[in-house]
Amino acid sequence: MVKSIIELNEDLRNEKIDSESLFNQSVKLAKDSQKEYNPFVTILDKYEKNDSDSLVNGIPYVLKDNISTKGILTTASSNILSNYVPVYDATIYKKLKEAGAVLVGKTVLDELAMGGTGMTGHTGIVKNPWDKSRQIGGSSAGSAAAVALGIVPFAIGSDTGDSVRKPAAYGGVVGFKPTYGRISRYGLFPFASSLDHLGIFARNVRDVAIVTDIVKGHDEHDMTSLPDDDKIYTKMLDQSVKGRKLFYIKEALENDDNDSNLSEIIDNFKNVIKKCESIGIEVCEESISKELLLALYPAYMAISCAEATSNDANLNGIHFGVRGEGKTPDEIITDARTKGFSELIKRRFIIGSYILQRENQEKLFLNAYRVRRLVVDKMNELFKKYDGLIMPAAAGIAPKFEDKTDKLSDKYLILDNHLCIGNFGGYPSITIPCGFVNKMPIAINITGRIKEDDLVLNMANKLEDVMEYKNQVAGGDK
Repeated sequence: MVKSIIELNEDLRNEKIDSESLFNQSVKLAKDSQKEYNPFVTILDKYEKNDSDSLVNGIPYVLKDNISTKGILTTASSNILSNYVPVYDATIYKKLKEAGAVLVGKTVLDELAMGGTGMTGHTGIVKNPWDKSRQIGGSSAGSAAAVALGIVPFAIGSDTGDSVRKPAAYGGVVGFKPTYGRISRYGLFPFASSLDHLGIFARNVRDVAIVTDIVKGHDEHDMTSLPDDDKIYTKMLDQSVKGRKLFYIKEALENDDNDSNLSEIIDNFKNVIKKCESIGIEVCEESISKELLLALYPAYMAISCAEATSNDANLNGIHFGVRGEGKTPDEIITDARTKGFSELIKRRFIIGSYILQRENQEKLFLNAYRVRRLVVDKMNELFKKYDGLIMPAAAGIAPKFEDKTDKLSDKYLILDNHLCIGNFGGYPSITIPCGFVNKMPIAINITGRIKEDDLVLNMANKLEDVMEYKNQVAGGDK
């Protein structure tokens, strides 16, 4: 299904195809791809649709499997929730359902949304549609793959550090994380509450804007949700960007190891800067303390692991989760959590518990928040001069499965970890495809000022128009 939302909407209105046929096509594509790429936890066979005058009326899509759907299995790709069926709908699912969008299935993620490989879901690894020997990234692995494969025109994911934008980069699609609170998180299983965002995948910026217009807005069930800004983003996509200014971080583009893939990514980025200049966007170099940039990933890990340990304490085999065995509550909880969590999750919970111990809070937990504040203060200072940050989305192409694990390594590249800045500050941030290296897609990322989602989408759309990589599907012309 390679058509955009606009194209499918026109086909439906002109009765070239009906919604149920579109749904059946997507279901068939999903089932056909499952054995080879494993994007899905659940594929739905029953067609259900509400009538609406929305642009997504009758159009199929998928949800990450950490988003609550009443009566539909929702596992967060963890053994401990392998039989969990929610009794309520997440707000984002409810809004899409009311708009007439048709859910095709729930997609695989890294377990409990922790991780960036797409390799830790309890139903198996998700393979990159451009090269099955490579990762698609995570944690929103299945959602990215479903769009990259052309199964659906858009998908919903969640982003705590880069979990929409990095898989989008590796999958050759668009990934957008709006301002913190722009989309209600009611019904999203929490990972790290101060960092969690819901986000959208599509194959072009306009489709992302269409979906964002539908799902944004205040929600009485989510105290962190923002009042609607009453802007229609799709109507602002084509505004002139002449006179806009972006910056990039000098220290993040260092290539001390002369990595050939990184060299090509940097060369591509220089060409993207020329494209920006061709549409009237000025791009400047700025310097940020390397010590601060090197603290990004440790601070992110400390904050996210600590918050995850607290948020997931209810997954104990008593309140939630597959029931453990034992004669006492402690024995039941120990058995449930031992069997229910993978090694990665246990490791992160141990790290989080250690960080939260009273004697460690000042040195580890509070210092991580101080780093976060320093980063946000620096970004806000730069955002007084610039409309946004533009950077390559990653330091390389999608890794081979044997190349990378969740564990820390001696090699650290700031460029591979800078996307968490968008979560630290709650900034709107979008990744769009910008080329290929070794026949694998690469991407650039634009991060803007808080609550200026419309401008970020506007700049991304105008830049996308002068590049050649929107609406691509894995296996297409490279």
